[in-house]
Amino acid sequence: MSSKAKRFWTPGPVIVGAGPSGLAAAACLKERGVPSLIIEKESCLASLWKLKIYDHLQLHLPKKFCQLPYVPFPREYPAYPSGQQFITYMEAYANHFEIEPLLGQEVQWAKYDAAMGRWWVKTHEYEFMCRWLIVATGENEVPVLPKIAGISEFRGRLLHTSTYKNGVEFRASKVLVVGCGNSGMEISFDLCKNGAQVSLVVRDKVHILPKKILGRSSFAISVWLLKWFPVDVVDRFLLFCSRLVLGDTKQIGIQRPKMGPLQWKNSVGKTPVLDDGAFAKIKSGEIKVVPGIQKFTAKGAEFVNRTVKEFDSIILATGYRSNVSSWLKEASLFNQKNNNNPQDSYPKNWKGKNGAYSVGFARQGLLGISMDAHKVADDIASQWNSETRHLWLDS
Repeated sequence: MSSKAKRFWTPGPVIVGAGPSGLAAAACLKERGVPSLIIEKESCLASLWKLKIYDHLQLHLPKKFCQLPYVPFPREYPAYPSGQQFITYMEAYANHFEIEPLLGQEVQWAKYDAAMGRWWVKTHEYEFMCRWLIVATGENEVPVLPKIAGISEFRGRLLHTSTYKNGVEFRASKVLVVGCGNSGMEISFDLCKNGAQVSLVVRDKVHILPKKILGRSSFAISVWLLKWFPVDVVDRFLLFCSRLVLGDTKQIGIQRPKMGPLQWKNSVGKTPVLDDGAFAKIKSGEIKVVPGIQKFTAKGAEFVNRTVKEFDSIILATGYRSNVSSWLKEASLFNQKNNNNPQDSYPKNWKGKNGAYSVGFARQGLLGISMDAHKVADDIASQWNSETRHLWLDS
C-alpha cells in the first residue's frame, strides 16, 4: 500500500459514486443503522445530472417510478419532472438523510486483501480500508465515442450529447444526429423546434412506443399488465397500440426488431424509445432519417447507401458506458467483456464475492436503483448486525 496517502479504516461500506445510486444505497443503509462513506470523483453530487444533461431533459417515466427509497417527489412536481427538478430532489434527498459525500476523490484502484478480509480503496489523497465495497458509479459513466472512418477529418463542429445543452445555437444549420435512442430522438426534436435542419442516423432496428396511451403512461400500463399476463402478450398489446398511435414505422425507414419491446429490453438491454414528439417530425419530413455512416468527410458524411451529404455539425447520441473495470481489481462482479457491467444479469447483478456489491447496473433505470439499494442494504445490514452482536457478546 502507498505510504504517502492518508489511511482510514471505515467501519461501514465505502460507496463509490454520489449519483442517485450512491445516495439510494447510503439512505437504505442508514435506515438499517449501518454507517457508510461515499466518495465521488467530481466536485458535486449527481455530477452526471448537473454537468452532462441537456436543458429540456425530462424523466422518461412517471415520477412514481423514479423516486429514490423512502422519499417521494414533491406533490407540486409534474408527472414527468425535468432534469433540473430531479437535481433539486437529489440535493434535498442528501440533506434529508444527512449524506455528505467526500468530493473530488477519484478512485485509482480498489483491491481485496484476502489475508485481512478487507477492501482497500485508493484515491489520489486517501486509502480507505473497509469490509464492504459498493460500486454505484452507474452504467452511464463515460461517453461512448464511435470509431467511424474519417471522424477526425470532419471540419465542422463535432460533439457528444454530454456537452449538448439546447438547439438555439444550431438555428438554421445542418445537423446530423448519430444515434436514435431516447437522447438522439429528444435532441433531434429540440433541434428541429429551434430551426435546425436535422438528419437522424438510424442504423439498427429500434422499438418506438408512444409515451402515453389514452392519456396514461405506456410504461405504467405495461407494468400493470405484467402482473396478469406474460411478456409476449404485453408486447403484442404495446405494438398494437403503437401502430394505432404512431403508424407503421417501417414506412419511414425505421425497422422494428423481431422481438417485442419488453423482450428486447430483457434480452439485449436496449430500452425502447418513448416518443414525445420527434416521430411526428420524422413523418412530416422535418427530421430526415438516414442510414448508417460509411465514413465521415471533411464537410459531412458518406452513408452506407453511397449518398453523400454536407453538415455544419455532428452530434453523437451514442450513449455512455461504465468504466468500473479500469479501477476495480476484482473480476467476480464486473466483466470488461460485458461492457464493464456486472457479470450476472438482473436480478442477480447486485452481489459479487468478498463483500463487493453494485447498485444501478440492473439496466432497469431509476426503479432498478431503488431495488438494488434495498437488496444490498438488507444483505450488508444482516452481516453488520451479526458482527456487532458478536462484538457485544465478546466484550
